[in-house]
Amino acid sequence: MWKRFLLLFLLAAWGLACSNASGNTNDAEEETALDSIPAGDSRHFGETVSEEGAVPFEELLAQMADSDSIPAKVIGAVGSVCQVKGCWLDMVSNSEGNSPMRVSFKDYGFFVPKDISGRTVVLDGYAYRSVTSVEDLRHYAEDEGLSKEEIEKITEPQEEIKFLASGVLLLDENTGNQ
Repeated sequence: MWKRFLLLFLLAAWGLACSNASGNTNDAEEETALDSIPAGDSRHFGETVSEEGAVPFEELLAQMADSDSIPAKVIGAVGSVCQVKGCWLDMVSNSEGNSPMRVSFKDYGFFVPKDISGRTVVLDGYAYRSVTSVEDLRHYAEDEGLSKEEIEKITEPQEEIKFLASGVLLLDENTGNQ
């Protein structure tokens, strides 16, 4: 009986993740985000990540052409970030025709700053293929701050490459280095 309760609780918590439409976070959420940063550091989120061994985003996309999922360390540019909590980001390609990659964070255990669009990050984790429902796509569009009209234009599920990050390194704004 308790296993069913735990499963229902976890599913409900997952469903509510990032659904604070008011844009306000509570103190516990802020503490969780701050706890994921090593003392005196505003560049590491989640597990500590280094730049060593990271492949460019375009190379990861090429590796995923023949795979459903792979462990990976990838470096690339941030396109957009959840403006509610910083609970997801999109990594974008420098090459035309490549779709952004939605990045979520392991166990919803950390967040990233909401103002890092355009910055370079290193992600350590797991890349995988997934179909995103219309409902989820609309939720992400709302989190991104898109208008109601733009959100209503989303009518088809989307197959895409996603990434579950255990850690994020935010590189220096000016040089792209740590």
